Amino acid sequence: MSRAEREAQMLAVAEEVFGELGYRAASMEEIAERCGVSKPMLYEYFGSKDGLLLACLAKARAELYRVTSEAMALGADPLDVLRRGLVAYYAFTGEHSRSLALLMHEPMALPEGAIGAVEDVRRQQHELIAPVLAAWAPALPPTAVEAYTEIIIGACERISLWCTRRPDITPEQAAQYTLDFCWSGLSGTLQPPTEGAAT
Repeated sequence: MSRAEREAQMLAVAEEVFGELGYRAASMEEIAERCGVSKPMLYEYFGSKDGLLLACLAKARAELYRVTSEAMALGADPLDVLRRGLVAYYAFTGEHSRSLALLMHEPMALPEGAIGAVEDVRRQQHELIAPVLAAWAPALPPTAVEAYTEIIIGACERISLWCTRRPDITPEQAAQYTLDFCWSGLSGTLQPPTEGAAT
């Protein structure tokens, strides 16, 4: 197994253990045993349990950005862009539901760097959504674009957390509930961007 493959395996197992046991109860011994590697190898790769959690968060941030940006790029109009992005977001958070619950329910138990890493995820999603809103709502002042983007991000986090308690809700349903609530407020300000404008 190459170093990259081994690292990916360790991160996948670590996320599973953190989500299953919680950050405090999870141990490097448990993670190493499930990976089939030695504990010193875990420390060689990540330095500490804090470092391992931060690596898990960095991996999740990159994957979330990829799946949501790729989905949104296929949208033909603002409603389609938002729907595709939301479905991709909820599908991703559904696949990582235990990790999401850990981050939302145990913030005080997490290392200091993890809080910043979670905020980095939010900023990344902000940078993905805000330009779309700005392009389709040119009359909106920048402050309004920022505020509406933060509202969408906050709503998505809460719906994702709700979905951890409602496994019967599909990503498509979660996306539709979000759109039902948000769209009427945004639709009056949206219009196709002018030719050559960024989307």
